[in-house]
Amino acid sequence: MKWLIRSFFKTLRLVLGPVLLLKERLSAPAGLVRTPEAQAEVDRQCRDLALYQFKTCPFCIKVRQEMRRLSLNIELRDARNDAGHSAALLQGGGRGMVPCLRIDEADGSSRWMYESDDIVAYLRRRFAA
Repeated sequence: MKWLIRSFFKTLRLVLGPVLLLKERLSAPAGLVRTPEAQAEVDRQCRDLALYQFKTCPFCIKVRQEMRRLSLNIELRDARNDAGHSAALLQGGGRGMVPCLRIDEADGSSRWMYESDDIVAYLRRRFAA
């Protein structure tokens, strides 16, 4: 019975995945326009951030849309297809759940933020004009 449920959800992901990606592409928001100096500073700050995500996860799409809206160049790490990123997510964050934003602090420590609403709120507080 377990294999039947897994097969159902795997098939569902295969069917809905392309639809979600198409919707993401067609509804991509316009990015925030900053002066070149301001954008360079934002890009510098984004080097301390990494988003662990799955390409077709609806909650990850929500975060990526907000990243586009705020013109943020945050590194995307595929936690489904890259075993190294998946292991880092489990070891550092403690859970294999996505989306997860890794925030490297100035003191060398890392903070792991889960939940798409929390990540979007953090990005807006930190980077909105």
